[in-house]
Amino acid sequence: MKIGVMVESFRAGLDGGLKAAGEVGADGVQIFATRGETHPDKLTAAGRAELKRKLADHGLELAALCGDFGHGFQDPDANPKLVADSKKILDMALELGCTVVTTHVGVIPADASAPRYAVMAKAAEELGRYGEQIGATFAIETGPEPAAVLRAFLDDIGIPKGMGVNFDPANLVMLLREDVPAAVAALAPYIVHTHAKDGRNLQPVGDMEVLYGLKPPPDGKKLKWGEYMAEVPLGEGDVDFDGYLSALRSAGFDGYLTIEREVGDNPRKDIEAAVKFLRERIG
Repeated sequence: MKIGVMVESFRAGLDGGLKAAGEVGADGVQIFATRGETHPDKLTAAGRAELKRKLADHGLELAALCGDFGHGFQDPDANPKLVADSKKILDMALELGCTVVTTHVGVIPADASAPRYAVMAKAAEELGRYGEQIGATFAIETGPEPAAVLRAFLDDIGIPKGMGVNFDPANLVMLLREDVPAAVAALAPYIVHTHAKDGRNLQPVGDMEVLYGLKPPPDGKKLKWGEYMAEVPLGEGDVDFDGYLSALRSAGFDGYLTIEREVGDNPRKDIEAAVKFLRERIG
């Protein structure tokens, strides 16, 4: 397995993030492609060639692009543009030398007859077929729903070469208190990229659709994310990393463990420690 870093986690801009990733000993990086200078509408052909040069100069590969536009594909009126923009990001990923684009699709309903399920499945199927056609994979990040629900959704779509999983163990722990090795086993055929992130669940969430704002809270009081979950440095949370890595090996995964640090006062320090933490476990 290889170690990657989300460039934005350094909070140092693109160039600063690439430089820092090389300095802390990462093998590759993941970059957001939904905003700023790396949005496909802004990154020209010359800009893409320059980005490839910068990656090479720092001894880095592009592990994945992040194509997360926020609320996923739950709104049928918004989906045509979101799907079109997502296809542009898949195209750009190939130009930059990688085959994976990650995103959240929204909260997948456990009930496949729910209207939102069909809306999300239609968008995911279109993207999966496009990915399969061009040789790239659109990877859904774990988190809002149990692994078993995501697996059923992917099986329904039935395009494993074009539609896969970005496995984030912390999301499953922080939101759902899931057994991470069991979740890896459930999603094994679809895992094409992973995040190395840690966290704790502070109290049961209850209804995930209420937390994500899809349904109003019964008492009218908006839920606060910080009351339910806390992201912490690698090795300090509830993710069983030895079990997680063992499960990934058993599943035949040999790709990227991409460090994502979304909070903390000194992300560079936390990321450097995370690289060391992972190197000690994967060799």
